Amino acid sequence: MSRLPESTANDPYDADRPLMLRCACGQDHAPDQHASAMALSDDKLEASLIKALFPVDSVRRNFLRAVGANTARAAIMSVLPLGALQAMAQEKGPLEKKDLKIGFIPITCATPLIMAHPLGFYKQQGLNVEVVKTAGWALIRDKMLNKEYDATHFLSPMPLAISMGAGSNATPMNVATIQNTNGQAITLANKHKDKRDPKLWKGFKFAVPFEYSMHNFLLRYYVAEAGLNPDTDIQIRVVPPAEMVANLRAGNIDGYLGPDPFNQRAVFEEVGFIHILTKEIWNGHPCCAFGSSTEFIQKNPNTFAALYRAVLTASAMARKPENRELIAKVIAPAQYLNQPETVISQVLTGRFADGLGNIRTVPDRADFDPIPWQSMAVWMLTQMKRWGYVKGEVDYKQMAEKVFLLTDAKKRMKEIGQTPPEGAYPKFTIMGKVFDPTQPDAYVKSFAIRKMAA
Repeated sequence: MSRLPESTANDPYDADRPLMLRCACGQDHAPDQHASAMALSDDKLEASLIKALFPVDSVRRNFLRAVGANTARAAIMSVLPLGALQAMAQEKGPLEKKDLKIGFIPITCATPLIMAHPLGFYKQQGLNVEVVKTAGWALIRDKMLNKEYDATHFLSPMPLAISMGAGSNATPMNVATIQNTNGQAITLANKHKDKRDPKLWKGFKFAVPFEYSMHNFLLRYYVAEAGLNPDTDIQIRVVPPAEMVANLRAGNIDGYLGPDPFNQRAVFEEVGFIHILTKEIWNGHPCCAFGSSTEFIQKNPNTFAALYRAVLTASAMARKPENRELIAKVIAPAQYLNQPETVISQVLTGRFADGLGNIRTVPDRADFDPIPWQSMAVWMLTQMKRWGYVKGEVDYKQMAEKVFLLTDAKKRMKEIGQTPPEGAYPKFTIMGKVFDPTQPDAYVKSFAIRKMAA
């Protein structure tokens, strides 16, 4: 049998061949190739990346057979082009801590943080990460305050609230990246199909996952625009995301503004319908975030930078529509979301049944833009002020820049070959009304329905 050319024998995209030709030095090359292998050529970098992404050979083979070598190469190299790989191969600062625990709530909002685990993005950065499924947001907060988690999946307003001492003892926290944009919905019980106008919702009981959440703030905003006072005309209660569908089925609530996959799961279970996607309220709104305590970041800067790179890499992959079905397969299993793959796929691809007899196509139903714009933080603070969650004067700009690590995010994006956007305080439009982050107090006072004093 003639020997295959080296390029074929070591092709990392060949699903029918092993990826390991190990030398005594421990590297993946044949012993007679040791000297030349010490040079970090493009093909060796590429093979190293594939090995890091798929440490289990059978998983790599199944993946390549499912999507094909060309698709795999294009997807992976678009996430981490060779120039970025070469930069990452250079010596980084020593990691202060390699064994980490990261908390997450099993919802699609956490897609980048979750998928970074099975796809090997943490390992690629030299980290041994345990992603820990957590029952609810109060528990996430408590475990961060008790230092049981090193970093976590946050609701993006949570680090602001915790840093300010709203709802807990004041402890400085930081948002490194936004985990997801859009990706939420208002779901109503099937019995309310004739009450699509929110003006008819007086007396309804709604669930949100946490007080300091975009879900709470967007629900309040939406019903207030319809002329209802969310504090007196409806009831809003906190319900863990995993319990929302059961509460809807039991009639304990009339609807919820919640995270996916539980909006789609209500349709799947035939107990509810999607009234409106939150992207129709504010297209591109932030929802969840990835972050840690300021103390952890200060004590472990190199470790945190490595975490940053891993999560940003995952976000870049998650943003590409062609990767969404693969990602749905990766995050569906029991140790992650524990949901039917078809439900997650409908959410991530944006082709879904809405429970009203329609099949809709909304490609950006969920997105994963990681940029922690400081104007997003200012908007969250205006809503905390509007609804009485914070009292007195608020230094919006100072708090936004203290908690949302935009400069760091841009720096880490450059490290992995991504192009960061310009600016820090873009304006946003929510239900047709422009939010100017330079005029937060005027914005709060412009609403007829609010709890704060004029």
